[in-house]
Amino acid sequence: MSLDKVAENGLVLLGCGKMGSAMLAGWLKRGLPATSVWVLDPHPSDWLNSTGVHVNAGLPEAPAVALIAVKPQMMGDALPGLQAFGNSETLYLSVAAGTPIAAFEAAFGAESPVIRAMPNTPAAIGRGITAIIGNAHAGSGALDLAEALLSAVGQVVRLEDEGQIDAVTGVSGSGPAYVFHLIETLAAAGEAQGLEPELAMQLAKATVAGAGALAEEAEEDPSQLRVNVTSPNGTTQAALEVLMDEQTGFPPLLKRAVKAAADRGRELANG
Repeated sequence: MSLDKVAENGLVLLGCGKMGSAMLAGWLKRGLPATSVWVLDPHPSDWLNSTGVHVNAGLPEAPAVALIAVKPQMMGDALPGLQAFGNSETLYLSVAAGTPIAAFEAAFGAESPVIRAMPNTPAAIGRGITAIIGNAHAGSGALDLAEALLSAVGQVVRLEDEGQIDAVTGVSGSGPAYVFHLIETLAAAGEAQGLEPELAMQLAKATVAGAGALAEEAEEDPSQLRVNVTSPNGTTQAALEVLMDEQTGFPPLLKRAVKAAADRGRELANG
């Protein structure tokens, strides 16, 4: 779906931090006119002021989309500015973590179309993945529109129910941090084996980035790719016997980590 409706009726972006900026850059690159975007942000960046969008100016009467990209703790102060669009055609699209659809329905009106999205930080380079779920008033057209907007910063997947959001948070929402820590610890392990710090870090970054790209592009699944590089009784097998240990390796560790993130997401959503 094109962004024609957004260009025609306007988009209001509440909050323009890293995620909001990444999305806005993606939309402008795809041809959304800067004059169709209104941004509300208490501390607009120099970049934002240079884009030609409306910054902290009077809002359109009936924008196509009101996109909420503020931190959860700022939500209470920020949402009243968007109440005027409630119970209408305006789609509320939230990329704020930990705030359930019911909270937006309570703030804007029960008949407002609301879509909740969980993006991740690789959106900053157009390599994110975002999961979306809508309420009863967000029909297929609204989901298509949300997907068109969010695909500007990466892949988009649709969930079956809102309860899955916390699992998504644990896997892809918080997941980039796990990978960054893997890079840190892989580099440190290389240092421990005698490599210079800069070289160890270069090897670790390139290895993780390259393996991730290969996993996405290869026809084989990651399990087969792992088998492909594991010679019997070789160096990789020696390492994998440590990493794949059912008591102390990656399987129980990542299961605990993802569960901890998902549990915390549920706590935040429940206030």
